[in-house]
Amino acid sequence: MKTKQIGIAIAAPGGYALDDDALARGISRLEQQGFLVHNYYDPAHKFQRFGGTDAGRLAQLNAAAADPDAQIVMALRGSYGISRLLPDIDFDRMAASGKLFVGYSDFTAFHMGLMAGTGAISFAGPMICDDFTRDEPVAFTHDDLWSCLRGPTHTVSGAALDNPVVDVAGTVWGGNLAMLVHLLGTPYFPTINDGILFVEDVNEHPYRVERMLLQLLHAGVIGRQRAVLLGDFSAYRLSPQDNGYDFDAMLAYLRQRLPVPVLTGLAFGHIRSRVTLPFGAHGHVRSSTDGWTLTASAYPTL
Repeated sequence: MKTKQIGIAIAAPGGYALDDDALARGISRLEQQGFLVHNYYDPAHKFQRFGGTDAGRLAQLNAAAADPDAQIVMALRGSYGISRLLPDIDFDRMAASGKLFVGYSDFTAFHMGLMAGTGAISFAGPMICDDFTRDEPVAFTHDDLWSCLRGPTHTVSGAALDNPVVDVAGTVWGGNLAMLVHLLGTPYFPTINDGILFVEDVNEHPYRVERMLLQLLHAGVIGRQRAVLLGDFSAYRLSPQDNGYDFDAMLAYLRQRLPVPVLTGLAFGHIRSRVTLPFGAHGHVRSSTDGWTLTASAYPTL
């Protein structure tokens, strides 16, 4: 019996591809691996810093979701742009498509809006640029994506000093921290109780990370969670005026202040080697002094 070819539809709801040749190379690689790729992004239609006008990017997303030959809709890249589209995205249509939507960074806003509007699960995972277009793709990132999408469960692990002992279960959700805070108080912020919240960010000084997490605390969000998992926070610069205040000092303060356990060591964020996490799945976190595991289940698969 012939196995149906897996289809990937590409849409650019945020930024445009910075290297058109690299994009073509990435698409070719996917095709050589046996995937059917339909690219709804046209470099000729990029607009300002975006992968098209607002209407054009929304049309890409709608076309990708309607593609009968695609099981996966993957974001071209992050940057910025989905915030402009949120009021016009038909999330019921997205959920009804049955597609597995994949992306991270700016795409966090799509995950949030989809969950808030429909309760549908999506995937915080790699994007075409640069995960599939770089000169030397990272096998771990690709393998973890396909492992997660095939299911039926997916386990990621981590290890870091001083993590608390934890054994909790709840809904896996989160993403880019700035995008989460950006959506507070809007219809696109889902109410998730007993959650396992994962966060990451880039170019954000530790005091900004602290400030955003405190905003989630003061808004009542963190108090409804079972645990917080910190992914990668990098590319920031400390200065002499920090006077000893760094990421570790911030983490120590948060662990004293937040009413839920805070774990570190999650390989997720603006890094090359990255796990994929099903946003909205059931998750079980077990942590000891040696490390931790997060097992996700009850989510749609290929």
